[in-house]
Amino acid sequence: MDKDALLDYEYPDLDPVPSKIEAEIIPPCDPTADDRLYHICITAISLVVMLILAILARRTKVGNRQKGLPGLLSPVNFLDHTQHKGLAVAVFGVLLCKLCGLVISPNPLPFTTDSENKQNWMILGVFYYPALYYPLLACGTLHNKVGYVLGSLLSWTHFGVLVWQKIDCPKTPQIHKHYSLFSSLPQIACLAFLSFQYPLLLFKGLKGTEKNNATEDLSSSYYKDYVKKLLKKKKPTKISTSSTETPKLPQRIIDAVKSYIYTPEDAFRFPLKLAISGVVSFIALYQVGLLIILTVVPTLQIARLGVDEDVANLLAGFKIVLSPDKHEVVRIVVYYMWCVEVCYISAMTLSGLVNLAMLMRSMVLHRSNLKGLYRGDIYNVYNCQRNIRASRPALVCWMGYTSFTAAHICIGMIIQTMVFFLCLLIAVFLIIIPVLHGQNLILFQILWSMWPFWLMILLAVLIQHITARFCFIKKTAGTRDLNNRGSLFLLTYLLFPVNVLIGVLLAVWRMIITALFNIVHMGRIDISLLNRNVEAFDPAYRCYAHYLKIEVSQSHPVMKAFCGMLLQSVGQESNAAQRSRDAEEGIQLVQQEKKQHRVSSAKRARGHWQLLYTLVNNPSLVGTRKHFQRQTTESFLNGSLNRSAKEGSKKEAATKEAEAAASN
Repeated sequence: MDKDALLDYEYPDLDPVPSKIEAEIIPPCDPTADDRLYHICITAISLVVMLILAILARRTKVGNRQKGLPGLLSPVNFLDHTQHKGLAVAVFGVLLCKLCGLVISPNPLPFTTDSENKQNWMILGVFYYPALYYPLLACGTLHNKVGYVLGSLLSWTHFGVLVWQKIDCPKTPQIHKHYSLFSSLPQIACLAFLSFQYPLLLFKGLKGTEKNNATEDLSSSYYKDYVKKLLKKKKPTKISTSSTETPKLPQRIIDAVKSYIYTPEDAFRFPLKLAISGVVSFIALYQVGLLIILTVVPTLQIARLGVDEDVANLLAGFKIVLSPDKHEVVRIVVYYMWCVEVCYISAMTLSGLVNLAMLMRSMVLHRSNLKGLYRGDIYNVYNCQRNIRASRPALVCWMGYTSFTAAHICIGMIIQTMVFFLCLLIAVFLIIIPVLHGQNLILFQILWSMWPFWLMILLAVLIQHITARFCFIKKTAGTRDLNNRGSLFLLTYLLFPVNVLIGVLLAVWRMIITALFNIVHMGRIDISLLNRNVEAFDPAYRCYAHYLKIEVSQSHPVMKAFCGMLLQSVGQESNAAQRSRDAEEGIQLVQQEKKQHRVSSAKRARGHWQLLYTLVNNPSLVGTRKHFQRQTTESFLNGSLNRSAKEGSKKEAATKEAEAAASN
């Protein structure tokens, strides 16, 4: 190698050659707030809090005359779109952080240090931590002052002890000295939010601005506003000739960028599980990215700084001679290792940015799909006709939707980082570095040796496009038709072998594009990675499709607005009747009751006629009537009353009466 070429490999921070560095040994750290003692105490406190909440829930149900198992407290109403979503989102974020620590930690549970049965303790920990943080979420369910006080105390305790432990032990020997500290930052942020939110809710409750109805959200104005916007008369849009034209390239780029940016709307609120999934996915990206960086990059840095002159002898054993000077060999090897480190960090960064963009795009698509299903546009969402109703598979998928989203995000980011890392290595070591230094142009040499082949492919493609443009297509009276068909058929026959070779290149390019598309969209479950005809075999998309069924069938804004109006009208009628009964006495009360009786009779007659009209126009509803449910299945034919069966039953009844009279 030339000396000038060797100077190009000069590493800026490598003079003199670095000596071997000793790995920093981090001793185990025991915080002042012992984790085992803390979990024993906080578990007992959580049990006491749950008993208090259960008693309050039982009193609330008895006072409101609600049915259900006394004392059974739901952590949150996942089908309520109008509630405050911050509490549930924060608790789920804490749970995900604990799950990440549970998988990586040598001791999954703080109660034991038994490493032989780690798998069993891990299984137990999967159920322990949700139970531990359950009271932290349930304190906000009752919407009363006692729950807010208990929630404030619990959140302050969790937050204070966690911060105390991290201040005592900022460095741990686990994976990296700062991994434990960095991985706990989302957990600290979520607990800090809870520590602020519960006192705020308590303050609002003392002022009387917090709603107290924790069972239903039908009284919210959100559903009425949604219906008003839906029924609002839209202004006619002016049709211009420019709108029918194809938008230009800059406008298309701007529209594509806007499709990845989620902008909130006043008359639309995301379901709670979608909000939780978005935050949990972001935390999962952070945790996986942190793990990918801290498990590999420090090792690469230690290996790069520990390179010495012995690496020249090692390479010589494989008959690789970079330079006769060992110092130059060290510089070259260190430079290459630095490039590998840069490629790895770039791949992880690119993967994180891609997943963030996919997450934003998913939020936009979620809203579009929900609004489409709300207005009954089922075919455009599912590409087939489906029944939007609850079912066993749909309910199971709805329950696990948030968890499935977090899992796919984690797996997708790991796969993306590996693939992007390999692609960057190929680009750097086979293209960029050889071009910059003007040597080892192996890839370019191979491609240059095949220049007749590439020239033939290029000429064949150009000939087909040029002849198709100028020779084989003619314009007549604004229409296009084929021309020179004989020459077209001849050229098609002659270019058949060349098109086979072009087809091979297209097949390779198709495989690369398909693989990259599926890898980039691996973390999204709102789109199928398979063809629409076989998308039912994609388990992730199938879960998303079933999730939408539950959300739309149980939380449709128009349905809830209608139910809220019915409850409001019933309440108004009962209040008016109570006032009229209290205002009248004696004969006036009797007269008023007679008048009301006459009015109710008129309403009853009108209702009978409306019922008759409905049954005549909808014969299939006859079978749902209480009187006809006593009839046998033979009494109905295609959903309508079978007159022959009815007449037969009348005859049987007449014969029975005649027999009874004869016997007497």
